[in-house]
Amino acid sequence: MDVHSRLNVTLSGVPDGQPMLFAHGFGCDQHMWRLVTPAFADAFRLVLFDHAGCGGTPAAAWDPERYSSLQGYAADVLDLVRELDLRDVVLVGHSVSAMIGALAVIEEPERFDRLVMVGPSPRYVDDPAAGYVGGFGAEDIDELLDSLASNYLGWSAAMAPAIMGNPDRPELGAELSESFCRMDPAVARRWAETTFLSDNRADLPRVGVPTLVLQCREDVIAPVSVGEYVHAAVPGSELVLLDATGHCPNLSAPDATVEAIRGFVRGSRAAG
Repeated sequence: MDVHSRLNVTLSGVPDGQPMLFAHGFGCDQHMWRLVTPAFADAFRLVLFDHAGCGGTPAAAWDPERYSSLQGYAADVLDLVRELDLRDVVLVGHSVSAMIGALAVIEEPERFDRLVMVGPSPRYVDDPAAGYVGGFGAEDIDELLDSLASNYLGWSAAMAPAIMGNPDRPELGAELSESFCRMDPAVARRWAETTFLSDNRADLPRVGVPTLVLQCREDVIAPVSVGEYVHAAVPGSELVLLDATGHCPNLSAPDATVEAIRGFVRGSRAAG
């Protein structure tokens, strides 16, 4: 199966423009970028896709062994970049895809121009010995994974509004819950384990392209301390603290998200 079909790739924007590749977070699909991407369609070649097991990807695209680590997802990103022969890519990754994007950039830096990390976390579990605060205790993650495994639909209904973090706009939490519920529970369980048990702190100093860290001021999944940690660890990175709540500013605060990204890509090939 070719990568285009395997990852449900969608192309738009300027055909010969600088590529801008958008990678979605856990339990979502490329539709989650719909409020952000139009702002860049007049200057960039937009490349969107669904991670295996999500959105419009075929069932045969999912391989539990390949996706037992974030490297498997990063390999997909590189397969896509190679198949389309993309160069000077601006990679925008949300949540776990921020780290997936970082791993892809580290593997083939010559393919990438810039990296935008939206709500990144290199490790979700606290590491008291190292003074690292990831936002979750080990017991919290165990409980989260057990709940997901035993009652995925219930977990989705309960977790999505908390992750979205905008109780005054319940439709946002409902959209995220519906997105979660479209995933096969077995796929969701494996991806959750891969995500919440990962530790990529040592990879951050190896990111060698200009990087923007976008952090919401209130985020139950990746608190401000985590965004500050990523910013300090990635050489020469920029940190923008969005006046937004929740873990999905691409949906809850798209204008602020667009403004921050637009400011960052002004020095890119498309802007220059």
